[in-house]
Amino acid sequence: MTSTEDECRPAGSVPPPRATADRVRDTQALLAREVDCWVATADPVTGAPHLVPLSFVWDGSSILLATGERSIAGRGLASGNGVRIGLGATRDVVMVDGSVEAVPTGELDPAEADRFARRTGFDPRQTTSPYLFFRVVPSRIQAWREENELQGRDVMRDGRWVALTE
Repeated sequence: MTSTEDECRPAGSVPPPRATADRVRDTQALLAREVDCWVATADPVTGAPHLVPLSFVWDGSSILLATGERSIAGRGLASGNGVRIGLGATRDVVMVDGSVEAVPTGELDPAEADRFARRTGFDPRQTTSPYLFFRVVPSRIQAWREENELQGRDVMRDGRWVALTE
């Protein structure tokens, strides 16, 4: 079954664009609330794009992920080519671009690993196959709900939250 645009979004139903301060707060709240995200990397052997859902923990300045060391995602994250992470619904999306640091499970601070396990319900330290943690430090974060928020969608640039007065 297909829908027309009018059935999906009645005329006049698009809310006005949020102020930058609201977008920053909403993005920070989403990062703190969500547990799962979409992680986009490239297969380091073939260069093919790769997209997987992974659980994460946000600590206020970085995103902590974990995946199999030998998986395409694990190898892509470890490649040093950066990562793109998507969160939220298509009508309330947050896109995170960042640098990645691979952290062997035995080298992550135990308190951080415990927090990851509690928050996500999964403990990579307990797996039989080798896993790595990956710390993603955001360099750019974008947030938008509708077309009217595409302009000004950067809420973080060069690793700094956009000034709340913009």
